[in-house]
Amino acid sequence: MKAQALFYLFFVTLFPCGSHDLFFPVFSSHLISDNEQLILGRYDEDVILPCPFKNGPQIVIHWKNQDKNVHTYYNDMDHLETQDLRYANRTSLFHSEIHNGNASLNVKRLSLLDEGNYSCYVSTTISQATTNEVKLKVGAFQTPVMRYEKRNVGSFLECSILRLYPQSNITWKMDNAAVSESSSEKTGDPGPFYIKSTLNVTGSHSSFECAIKNSLLSQTWRGRWTLAGIHRMNQRESISLWCAVSSNFSSSDRDYHVTWSKVENGKYSVLATGPSTEHNYYQHSWNKERTDNSALFMTLKDLRASDSGEYLCNISSAKYTLLTVHRLHVDSKKRTPWPIFAGVWILLLFVCFICYKLRRHCVGCKGNVNPGRCSSVAQAPEAGTRRNRYSVDEDPSIQDHRPDEGVDCGSDDVMEHSSGQEVFPVSVDQSVPDGDNSTDSD
Repeated sequence: MKAQALFYLFFVTLFPCGSHDLFFPVFSSHLISDNEQLILGRYDEDVILPCPFKNGPQIVIHWKNQDKNVHTYYNDMDHLETQDLRYANRTSLFHSEIHNGNASLNVKRLSLLDEGNYSCYVSTTISQATTNEVKLKVGAFQTPVMRYEKRNVGSFLECSILRLYPQSNITWKMDNAAVSESSSEKTGDPGPFYIKSTLNVTGSHSSFECAIKNSLLSQTWRGRWTLAGIHRMNQRESISLWCAVSSNFSSSDRDYHVTWSKVENGKYSVLATGPSTEHNYYQHSWNKERTDNSALFMTLKDLRASDSGEYLCNISSAKYTLLTVHRLHVDSKKRTPWPIFAGVWILLLFVCFICYKLRRHCVGCKGNVNPGRCSSVAQAPEAGTRRNRYSVDEDPSIQDHRPDEGVDCGSDDVMEHSSGQEVFPVSVDQSVPDGDNSTDSD
């Protein structure tokens, strides 16, 4: 077997002046040998089976699949009387290209039953008949889906594909480490297959990824789930929720769809959807922006307690799906922000400091520590209190402990004046330990 080569390159070289209608989408074409090609087609799509020949008059073309008649042409027209019913209304030649040496067959809406070996027989009156062999293989790979579901108190991820052929398995990873699925379902034998795999992620904050691969079509799809954050907010506040586009997107790749939803009681309530650049939903403001890190934001304004719940961002393309979850709790009562708490505490500490300083000032006055800083205060004695009065000038045995003139430190003893003579009041037990001085009762 010779090295494989892309057949359509050979075909363009052979027929450079052909019509553009010739080049219908072909998934893959490989040259197996001199007169045999391998064609890969997609389930339910169209495919071209190539057949070049040397042009001449009175062209006869017969396409067959094993012993089934697929398409017949002669006398410059199609003859489909003997065509197998399975190919009815599904085959056609490129009539404008036949006299240029092109007997390629277009087959529409491929099914798995179309797989097999096809032969193209071509003859003319001036050239030897030629036969080209084409091997057709059909693969199915409908874009998979990743879903996040809440069931009672549990959280689950589901990855599924509606059409897959040949059969393969869905694999799971948690933080890039392989994990086993919780359950799986497969139907559709002999194909194409429907496959669904479920993983229980209740209580987990890890990232999870599922992957589905089609080896025949060399195609792999991935889905990723990430818990982006847990937020606690007050009523009337606003919050911006984000999700990021994969770096696999080029700056010009816009072939993806973005949907923001609220997950509640196992149901999805769509809040905003792309690819529109701006969308408003009630009090929610949806702004889709492509930044350096390709982040997409949705802003929830004027929050209410009923806004509490899980919010899901779904970014989907033919290559993968990215699910980003935000968990939001909105307090029913507005909390005092911490800066206000801090300000109140600072004010209280300042008031306590001022009171402490004033108290020390008053204590100093009472103890006569710094009488010069005290103001003159006269207080009347309490009712029923006896005070002994002595004249300093009359009794030299009593020392004068009076403060400077005009200053009173606010003691409980009251200074009195009698007969124009200045006296200093003291307590008996403090000033006269022994003696029989006479006293005057108040």
